Amino acid sequence: MPRINKIEAFLLSLNSEKITNKMESQNSLEINNANIHYYHYEINPTRPTLIFLHDSLGCTQLWRDFPKEVAKKTNCNLFIYDRKGYGKSSPFTTNRREITYMHDEADFLNDLVQHLNFKDIILFGHSDGGTIALLYAAKYHENLKGIVVVGSHVIVEDVTLKGIREAKIAYAETNLKERLTKYHGDNTQKVFEMWTETWLRPDFIHFDIREELKNIECPTLVIQGIDDEFGTIEQVNEIINNVKGKKECFLVPDAKHTPYKENKIPTLEKTVEFIDSL
Repeated sequence: MPRINKIEAFLLSLNSEKITNKMESQNSLEINNANIHYYHYEINPTRPTLIFLHDSLGCTQLWRDFPKEVAKKTNCNLFIYDRKGYGKSSPFTTNRREITYMHDEADFLNDLVQHLNFKDIILFGHSDGGTIALLYAAKYHENLKGIVVVGSHVIVEDVTLKGIREAKIAYAETNLKERLTKYHGDNTQKVFEMWTETWLRPDFIHFDIREELKNIECPTLVIQGIDDEFGTIEQVNEIINNVKGKKECFLVPDAKHTPYKENKIPTLEKTVEFIDSL
């Protein structure tokens, strides 16, 4: 059914792997009054750490095997975490988000990086995670080698709001809630509402980070599915036109909002090529 297809990228499940390598760990940590679930895979302590930032319905599990493949191919370490309110992390403690909630998440990420004493880092963010990566890069330059952003939003478009409204219908009329509950548990209802109700609020139309992009100095790779149903090519153009540092874009054929799942091979190859060039 069409409405389900539009959000299918969010719902593809991760086949759980038994962790046997001593360099791998899944655990949680307490920071800023939140319990944060994370996955850490240390390959080479002398290499940068890739930090993956999930989308507005995502979590560590929903990345599937893509982050680990990137880490292995680039000989980089890997860190993935569930933001507060998502997955296995502690629940939201507010009923209303500010327009600047992704700015706040960028600040939280900086606190996390400092807490874990990561040195060189590379960010890979999808959708909200990509926007958070951009905001982080605009504000925190130390030890940041580069960023990869996928399906990110720097302004609010009609197509984005249309997709969110259709997702609300699917949530009410299909088994979407049940499928999300597999990953978010008791957090599920709030995860969905924090996405839809925030973006559909009248004041959120003013969300615009183009000015902040001018402070980004690190190399930036912008990836978007050609048929992204949550954003047009204008999102890509605005990032490329405003980022100060070296930047490039890659439009993935036969892909929508989640190209690392919908057309994995070219997305993986381009990501690895970019990281290897840093």
